[in-house]
Amino acid sequence: MTNSTTSTEDTSPYESFDSRKLHEAAERALDHHFGKSDLSQASRREGLFSLNPDIDAEALLANASEDLLSISIIAADLADDIDGSRRSVALALSRMADGVRLMVEGTLDHIEVRSVAAKP
Repeated sequence: MTNSTTSTEDTSPYESFDSRKLHEAAERALDHHFGKSDLSQASRREGLFSLNPDIDAEALLANASEDLLSISIIAADLADDIDGSRRSVALALSRMADGVRLMVEGTLDHIEVRSVAAKP
């Protein structure tokens, strides 16, 4: 009696060249019948968050800076409650958020300097 084993691993839909070609053909057919722009705009409207195009970059960056500060504080607070490698990860997240916040703040400073220099 022979024992044959079967693989239970998930396989990619692109496992073979033929399946990739079929997928591309299906995408082309959908694009032809429904139009690319219609699909991309529909998915854009379905997003949970969207940006108001009337809000200037400075306001968006200021908001991002505040959010990054909140993330840093939450991660640092979490680090106080846990030990080991998870504590190191929480502290690293806090420090990363601090670093990105510094970049955002630097960009805000740069925008302010340019706007002051542009005024007569």
